[in-house]
Amino acid sequence: MSELDDFRAEVAAWLEANRPPEPDFLLPETFMEVGTDRQFEYLRDWQRKVYEAGYLGMAWPKAYGGGGQPQVMQDIVNAEMARLKVPFVPNTIGLNWAGPLILAIGTEAEKQKYIPGILSAEDIWCQGFSEPDNGSDLAAATTRAVRDGDDWILNGSKIWTSLGTYAKYMILLARTNPDAENRYAGLSYFLAPMDVPGVDVQPIRKLTGEYGFTQTFFTDARIPGDCLMGREGEGWQIAMQTLTFERSVAGGQAGGLSMNAVGVQDVLELARRVKRDGRPAIEDPIIRDELVKFLIEEQGDRLCGARARHPALISERPGAIAMSGKLRGTEHKRRLLQFAITLQGANGARWVGDERAERGGLWQRSYFNAFSATIGGGTSQVQANIVGERVLGLPKD
Repeated sequence: MSELDDFRAEVAAWLEANRPPEPDFLLPETFMEVGTDRQFEYLRDWQRKVYEAGYLGMAWPKAYGGGGQPQVMQDIVNAEMARLKVPFVPNTIGLNWAGPLILAIGTEAEKQKYIPGILSAEDIWCQGFSEPDNGSDLAAATTRAVRDGDDWILNGSKIWTSLGTYAKYMILLARTNPDAENRYAGLSYFLAPMDVPGVDVQPIRKLTGEYGFTQTFFTDARIPGDCLMGREGEGWQIAMQTLTFERSVAGGQAGGLSMNAVGVQDVLELARRVKRDGRPAIEDPIIRDELVKFLIEEQGDRLCGARARHPALISERPGAIAMSGKLRGTEHKRRLLQFAITLQGANGARWVGDERAERGGLWQRSYFNAFSATIGGGTSQVQANIVGERVLGLPKD
């Protein structure tokens, strides 16, 4: 066996031996559904355990608490966590968006201050980009940040601030100059503390009955001047760089699972179990045809990830795979879960807690939750526009 094969076996053995016991409560599927203290503490304890074992942030610099190892080792850990379906690590925004951004453009003081707590889950992060009246139009942000001596005073609100009730920090886009020549130039970017007076976080109940999403209100909230990232007026450029990490266009994420995703193999098992006309659904040729299409699509997306690592294979359209990844992945999952529900026939109408529901209603819950990923980080419609304009060269109008 090669050194990497040995490492993969080591990781698999550790995960099998240290997998946390199944809780007596419903676990969330992603960080966007963490709505109870029991869920949060269970998942944070798991992240801390993975980090302390050396399997999180493996490619981040040692100086800030990372492992200083080649990225391929973290890739192996991520793959084994997905294969063995262990719980996800909850600090998604810190590990995958804020952390890579700070490492890329942050000051030495910011790296020393923020990175260790992101990895250990001591410091949870949330995102303050979207606003209730502006949807995906981030440049229309109206939340104000006004300089007052050495501090900034915040007023306004942000929505879909997932994990906001548990977060210590927020990556925040706010308007510092309402009189700027264009709306982009008037925005600034902050690494804002959440534990200051004037910050009020209100949970939002979702269609599934769960929480996780929140709305955050700022009322004369005072934050230190050094919370400003970069220079005043650079917020739009920094926010766009953040989105390259959020949408996996750029690498540098700390690793670990960010969700407990169901895949085509899970739907295959469902098709073997449920009945159609008194026989297993998988024996229906139409069902089999649809399953094969999903398998091809899933394998194609997996191979796209490998292809993107070889410049010679993507020279014709270098950004196509990266820019389309979020759109492809989230829409594939939504359609797959919709298909899983149709497989169940009338049972597809059952919900969580119904003893006759397949896997306790997991499929129905997963389907409704899938829409959060098609909205967060840029809606599917916005993502399609990005591909059309930046990959295919289509005009904006």
